[in-house]
Amino acid sequence: MATTTKALFRGAATTNTGTTLYTTPSGSSAVVTNIAISNTAASTSTATIALNGTNVVPTVSIPANTVIVVDLKQVLAATQTITGGASTTAVTLHISGVEIA
Repeated sequence: MATTTKALFRGAATTNTGTTLYTTPSGSSAVVTNIAISNTAASTSTATIALNGTNVVPTVSIPANTVIVVDLKQVLAATQTITGGASTTAVTLHISGVEIA
């Protein structure tokens, strides 16, 4: 089996918390290892992240100019998704992990 360490998602959050950020490729699995959430706004924002429909970051408040890091080891099977969003597009997300093919 080949493993590839990669950014599963990197970019600005949308204001729709159901936005698909990553889908595990068919015939593969993925391990989510780290989620970094950055709020560059001048006020508090919220963010929500779910792994295949289960919230792992359930509408968490992020103070202005703050980064929150969630370290975890969660497996996603083929075609399972990461979804999420935030209260403002000033929130950026960086989700790291490993794909196993």
